[in-house]
Amino acid sequence: MSRKPRLSWPVLLALSGCAAPLCAQGTPQQRIEPVYKAAEADYGAGRYPAAAHRLETILPYATRDFEVHELLGLIYGSMAENAKALGQLQLAVQLKPDSAAARTNLGTILLDSGKADLASEQFRKALQLEPTNYNANHNFGELYAKSGQVAEAQALFARAYRAKPGAYDNGYDLAMADFLLGRLDEARQVIRDLEKEKKTDELHNLLAQVDEKEGKFIDAANEYETAAHLDPTENNLFDWGSEMLLHRTYEPAITIFQDATQRYPNSPRLFIGLGLALYSRTRYDDAVKALLRAADLDPSDPRCYLFLSKAYDSSPGEAAAVTERFRRYAEEQPNNARAQYYYAISLWKAKRTGGSAVDFSTVESLLKNSIALDESFADAHVQLGDFYADQHQYEESIPQYERALALDSSLSDAHYRLGMDYVHVGNKDLAQNELAVYKKLRAEHLAEVDKERAEVRQFVYSAKPPAPSVP
Repeated sequence: MSRKPRLSWPVLLALSGCAAPLCAQGTPQQRIEPVYKAAEADYGAGRYPAAAHRLETILPYATRDFEVHELLGLIYGSMAENAKALGQLQLAVQLKPDSAAARTNLGTILLDSGKADLASEQFRKALQLEPTNYNANHNFGELYAKSGQVAEAQALFARAYRAKPGAYDNGYDLAMADFLLGRLDEARQVIRDLEKEKKTDELHNLLAQVDEKEGKFIDAANEYETAAHLDPTENNLFDWGSEMLLHRTYEPAITIFQDATQRYPNSPRLFIGLGLALYSRTRYDDAVKALLRAADLDPSDPRCYLFLSKAYDSSPGEAAAVTERFRRYAEEQPNNARAQYYYAISLWKAKRTGGSAVDFSTVESLLKNSIALDESFADAHVQLGDFYADQHQYEESIPQYERALALDSSLSDAHYRLGMDYVHVGNKDLAQNELAVYKKLRAEHLAEVDKERAEVRQFVYSAKPPAPSVP
């Protein structure tokens, strides 16, 4: 619900007198009328500077003319000259305080100028004067929507919808508000009614979200596809590919994301989506390449490095390139625990896969720094434990595993490594306990699948444009 509130068309009063051109002769009213009408025509045709110039020439004769001040305010607003618009619309309200349209226009400019409280006051007064005023209801709804007060926005959009059922922008906002509030049947009905008048990609995209919420995944995929065909924007293609990815229809997801990245070669989220789809089909080398591209397009995006670290586990062929990206990330974000962690494990992994020599003290330092930055980062404790255990420093590794499991008892590998360390130090009872837990967790390996699916879902929703939240 991010549409710009609209200004009301000015209420034109019947003016009496002759239509003589602006000149030195005649009454002030006779001087104003023809210029006003010409300015009105320019405004309607979008010739805003010309319209403004005409009215500015007659301002000395129209200091108490409501219509002139209102129209000039609307023109200035259309030219994004909000300060000038505000002054003119305030004068209009002073001249005609009982005009709901004038107060709505003033409220709209106030809202556009970031003065929400003052805008709210004007919208309330407009609705007291005319409860069914379409613009007042719609624009007041936009104010609530921008502040995340979706329930309040929905009520106003609904009132505006009753006033003008065919108004597309308000209808879309009402459907979105209904969707966010879980009023799925109502949202679907508004969308269907709007489709009778106007078939757009955003309506199909919103209907797909309604279907997804109701668990109608095939219908949702079809609606996302329709939206993408109507308008293959980056957002529509991402949503379509993501729907396939979320429900593990990987081959179509790969095709969609491949086509999308060719169309939008500078979109990091599309390359992350492609990398995830390729990874899910065990095409690890291709997945790493896609994620490397995403990292280069947006080096600060943490989601890219999360999935790059996973894909790299199964594809060491790009070790040097991956390590370089993690190095850059760590250097650019020295206070980011995960940035330090990723760089550490990439260096260490390169060593274990036969890569170039690595200074073990650097790996240890990076892992310790990661933990210092975020002591609750369980994976960093596990990796530091692995680092010490590989060097048979069990007195150092055991506390790291224990701390990791205190933070997250579901880490099966940590149970296994801790159990083996207990074997090495001769504590057989504790070793048996940890290995038993490990076997149980491995038998429940579906939890790992669920965790991976949750990470994919989190990426998909975090990569979408933000929507108003329901309080």
